[in-house]
Amino acid sequence: MTTSAPRKKRMPRAEREQQMLTIAEEVFVEQGFVASSMDDIAARVGVSKPMIYEYFGSKEGLLVACIRRAKAELFDCVANAAAGITDPEMALRSGFTAFFRYADEHRLSWQLVLNNEGALAGSAAAEAIEEIRTEQTTLDRALLETFVPHVPGQTLDAIAEIIVGACERLSRWYVRTEGVTAEDAAEYVMRLAWYGLRPLVASSDENVEPVQGSHPAQENNGA
Repeated sequence: MTTSAPRKKRMPRAEREQQMLTIAEEVFVEQGFVASSMDDIAARVGVSKPMIYEYFGSKEGLLVACIRRAKAELFDCVANAAAGITDPEMALRSGFTAFFRYADEHRLSWQLVLNNEGALAGSAAAEAIEEIRTEQTTLDRALLETFVPHVPGQTLDAIAEIIVGACERLSRWYVRTEGVTAEDAAEYVMRLAWYGLRPLVASSDENVEPVQGSHPAQENNGA
């Protein structure tokens, strides 16, 4: 009498989806989005190509899902690091450190976001990358508003945009530079950001005028 081999337990959909995203992330970083193939991704995952299409619809849909997973992870990382801290300098430093630590510990995710943008102009994936910047800017603005509620909204918007842009550019340098820690990178940003923010925090009872279109030097000279 023969007995049939036991059936393999089917992987839950959510777990399979995460597996697909992780493998796809590796392939996109190794080969670039344009050169990568769904056949290769399916083979590495150990599933059929139609199954990946069933989950994500297209190769771009798969990339968008990878980027959005990175966005959610980064948001949680930074938000949790700054949560509950009442000292503004410490809150900023903790948030910056968490940002750079994420870039270091999730290098594949970060390379995926930064290295494919040029080839994705006008696509849903490019929009997903911009969503990361928008979400981080909104998070930074909310943190700033907590500590300097008297500062006009336009000024807070500008400061948040500057911080996000600076952190993104510095993260590119950070992940390719040996011997630099997340704390080091955060300190570089703090030296610039806190220099400008400290007077605003100290003068929380004063009204700060929003920055106008003219150059500060021109305003001081009465030009």
